[in-house]
Amino acid sequence: MPEETNRTVVKTYIPEYQKDEWRSHADELDMSQSEFVRTMVQAGRRGFEINPAQTSEGGSNPRGDELKTRLLETLASEEKMSWDELVERLAGNFEDRLENALNELQSANRVQYSGRHGGYTLVGGVDGRT
Repeated sequence: MPEETNRTVVKTYIPEYQKDEWRSHADELDMSQSEFVRTMVQAGRRGFEINPAQTSEGGSNPRGDELKTRLLETLASEEKMSWDELVERLAGNFEDRLENALNELQSANRVQYSGRHGGYTLVGGVDGRT
């Protein structure tokens, strides 16, 4: 992952109901809206093949194939689903995993949330040492 240096603004226009849903989800996760959107975009990108040449035909492709399998299973359980319904169903698993991981790391005092600074911070470095 590239080093974080300068930040820039990204703007998009979405329906008001969608912003309300995102705000609600962000609040449930104690995240800012920006942090929530950034996290969800990154999570979604992990599920799509960016460079098909990097995948092997006969080998495992846990990110691409897993998403395809989950998508097929989800669609098999319903007659039809909208884009928003699919995103909510498939992203929900990520949100649960993220929340569990954050809770475990906070319990182990490896990550802490700072309301003052508006986000999560690492305690003691990646390896747990200062």
